[in-house]
Formats: sequence, C-alpha cells, structure tokens
Amino acid sequence: MAYLPIFIFLFMVVLCQSDDRLTPAKPLLPSEVLISDGGVFALGFFSLKNSSSSYVGIWYNNIPGRTYVWIANRDNPITTNLPGKLVFTNSSDLVLLDSTGRTIWMTTNNSTTGGGETASILLDSGNLVIRSPNGTDIWQSFNYPTDTVVPNVNFSLSVAYGATRLVAWKGPDDPSSSDFSLGGDPSSDLQIVAWNGTQPYWRRAAWGGNGYYLQLTVPDGSPSIRLTLDF
Repeated sequence: MAYLPIFIFLFMVVLCQSDDRLTPAKPLLPSEVLISDGGVFALGFFSLKNSSSSYVGIWYNNIPGRTYVWIANRDNPITTNLPGKLVFTNSSDLVLLDSTGRTIWMTTNNSTTGGGETASILLDSGNLVIRSPNGTDIWQSFNYPTDTVVPNVNFSLSVAYGATRLVAWKGPDDPSSSDFSLGGDPSSDLQIVAWNGTQPYWRRAAWGGNGYYLQLTVPDGSPSIRLTLDF
C-alpha cells in the first residue's frame, strides 16, 4: 500500500500531458494548451499586458519569452470575464466561443470530406491544420497569416495564387491589425508592396513569371527564427 500514492501521482501526470490535436469530443479550454508532437509550438488562450481581452494563438513552446506567430481572433478579442473555449465541430470547422456561447471566430473550409477521424492538429512547423482521414489538409493557418512568416513556409505574394498579406500589430500589447501591411501588388504580379493604410510607401520588383512567393530559409533548420512585419 505504500506505493499507491506514487502510482496515483504517475497516473495523474499521464492524464495531464498535452495533446497536439482537437476533435469534436475534445475542445480546448482556457486552462489547456496544445503542444505540437515534437514540442516546438504551443496553442492556447492568452491575454497581453494590461489587458483583460483574451485571444487564441500559437507561440514558440521552448524559448524564453512568449513569442506569438499566429493569432486566430486578433481583431475580435474575447472581452467577457471568462475566455470561453475553442471547439472542433462535427462539420470539421474550428469555432472560438466566448463564455456566453457567442461565436468570436471560426474557420470556413467548405469541405465535404469531414468525418469521424478528421481532427485539427498543431504541427511542428507552426501550422494549425484541419486534417481529413486520408491525410488531406482541408484548412491551414498558414493560409491566414498575421504578422509573421516562420521557416520553410510558402507565403504567397502572387495575385494569381491567392495572395496574402502580413499585417503588423498596432502596438506591443495590441495584436489587432494596424495600417502597415506587406504583400503582392493586387493589380499585377510585378512587385511586392508595403502599405501604410491604402498608400504604398515601399516597392520592390518581383520575378515576372507566373507567380511568386516568399520563403524564409534557415541554414541550421532552427524553427525559432522568424520574419515579422513590425509596428
């Protein structure tokens, strides 16, 4: 009987270990964190300094200082006293709810391939995906960046291939979209443009082929290096 408390403690530790995925039966609560399989990235609820607003985001798991690389609801924070929960629905969408049940943010994957084994998985690349049973990713956070590009990600700058923009934070404690953004020229595939609101203030000629993208390559393969559009 002397070994029973130790056994119970070990059993509780196993139960509390973090997972890397959400399913319809397993939502993410404010007290929980998803950890990618190799422990590189984490996803969870957070609030910034001097703010009662709550967000769901992805950050580096094993480096000093919380460094965010993606935020789901940057322009629509949870403002209720309790943060709510992130659920994965039977229709294979992620939905962020506040404590009253109001929808704060959700994906729209337009897929009919959802099913019992479909899950939302946080990968070691920093990508949050919705993955079908056949291994197809029917939605991914890399297609909806905030202000950061992580290594080995194709960040599309081409209008022909669904151009996206990096949008800087408004300030160090305000992740909402500022006026400063970077992306491909929406009228052509001839240049990369940085904007202040609607006014271009920097341009760079791009390759004049059928499309182009930005990729951050790190020689030593370190995932902790990132490219950020600062405020």
